[in-house]
Amino acid sequence: MSQEPYRSAARVFWIIDNCSTRRGQKCVQRLQARWPSIIPVHTPIHASWLNQIEIYFSVIQRKVLMPNDFDSLSKLEAALLAFQESYEKSADPFQWIFAREDLAKLIIRLNANSLAQAA
Repeated sequence: MSQEPYRSAARVFWIIDNCSTRRGQKCVQRLQARWPSIIPVHTPIHASWLNQIEIYFSVIQRKVLMPNDFDSLSKLEAALLAFQESYEKSADPFQWIFAREDLAKLIIRLNANSLAQAA
């Protein structure tokens, strides 16, 4: 938040999970007390799109990173890039259901909440 473009931005959306230390209004108040331009956006508790990411990292863990016996970071990088290239040939994309209209409604709701709290 101390670097541009975040420092001078009117709003900075932080997408954060619903871990017990980062959920609820207390989290929002704590973050906004330190950085007033932050607008925390919590992911749904059951977020299927996050599950896709978790699945991908799980596959990387099993197929690339175990056992962890790379001689150098460059060999690790080469292994990850080779896996990515191979995986892209067989992976199927998931369907994204959070549309632009959904984001616009969320921003309107967040702005209304901010105005109500300021009053």
